[in-house]
Amino acid sequence: AALQRFRHEIATDYLDIVLLHCMQTPKWEQQMAPYMDMLSEAKEKGQVRAAGVSCHNLEALKRAAKSPWVDVILARINPKGAKTDGKPDQVVPVLKEAKANGKAIIGMKIYGEGTLANMKTECIRYAQGLGLLDCMTVGAESTDQMDETLRLVAEYPAKV
Repeated sequence: AALQRFRHEIATDYLDIVLLHCMQTPKWEQQMAPYMDMLSEAKEKGQVRAAGVSCHNLEALKRAAKSPWVDVILARINPKGAKTDGKPDQVVPVLKEAKANGKAIIGMKIYGEGTLANMKTECIRYAQGLGLLDCMTVGAESTDQMDETLRLVAEYPAKV
């Protein structure tokens, strides 16, 4: 019912991506099975193009990297491991595995939920240099901050 409502509200026949939010345990597949089944059915009907998860635990992220059900992972990543699922040397290998398994990866917490706002250049250069992110979500409190991020993204193009 929620998918139908969302499609109606935004006047579309399908949603590009639907994510199950905040997986915090490696047993999330068992816990979320009914929702996963519903999203799989919606994909079969063409109502959803891709499904996935956002992870807030390293073991949950590891499971998502392996899960055949997951198309997309929303992953917390930055050069200092601020507000992420582990240190970069723990998270990056999992993201590499996810990419090798055909997952799209959306980076989040690029500025560590603002705790790394004093090192935006390093954060964007790091995220773009990984060669793993298909896109990223970056918070901003003003258009000037967003303009700064866009300038940095242009200055440091994504590694291919």
